[in-house]
Amino acid sequence: MRIALFSDIHANLPALEAFFADVERRQPDMMYCLGDLVGYNIWPNEVIDELRRRRIPTLAGNYDYGVGRALSDCGCAYKTAEEKGMGERSVAFTNGLVDAARRDYLRGLPAHIRLEFPHDQGVLNLLLVHGSPRRTNEYLFEDREEKSMVRIIEQAGADVLCFGHTHRPFHRKMRSDADSRVLHAINTGSVGKPKDGDPRGSYVMLTIDPHRLAGHGGVEAEIVRFTYDVERAAGAIEQSVLPRPFADMLRLGR
Repeated sequence: MRIALFSDIHANLPALEAFFADVERRQPDMMYCLGDLVGYNIWPNEVIDELRRRRIPTLAGNYDYGVGRALSDCGCAYKTAEEKGMGERSVAFTNGLVDAARRDYLRGLPAHIRLEFPHDQGVLNLLLVHGSPRRTNEYLFEDREEKSMVRIIEQAGADVLCFGHTHRPFHRKMRSDADSRVLHAINTGSVGKPKDGDPRGSYVMLTIDPHRLAGHGGVEAEIVRFTYDVERAAGAIEQSVLPRPFADMLRLGR
């Protein structure tokens, strides 16, 4: 079983188009979007429409939650007043573009999706969220203390936790304190707004081997990077009323 997981498109249509071109060559059995379709670029409607057209199961990210309700806040953790000001301009811009029908779609997106894969010794429980099982806008970074990450996964009743929100991809394997099962924390990174210093988009190709799931060893996550027309996306920002620093963030992967 091969599952493509992607997240954090953020209204970047050129990146989404390149993602689909790349992932379709790999022919996954299933595909899921972990949220944050909108914000920071000029194509929120086109991104929404494309995911709806393809009928891809999709979660609500924190940005989708805010825009779906026409809120002035995206639930983002800005570190400075300047970042907060630019973020507010992005939310206002996006709210001005997204119509009522598309808001209804965003508002109806679920906070999580749970998948179960039976095996000889039980069931592998895979949980898809945007930020964390606790909050849509909680950041789970790669360097989080292992005990804390394990506790979050186990309290959610999961064996494999897949998420986005940080825009930085990673795959961590850890041991359960209770029975030494292998637990997995998998971040998809970002299709349309990477923040790990690499301007290429990212997603995860998850492989589940039903014959090796005892102890949860049959789970592998390939972090896939793909190129897209960054200048088209950055130029669109510069030709709009969005803050110009957003364009350079795309160019630098920051």
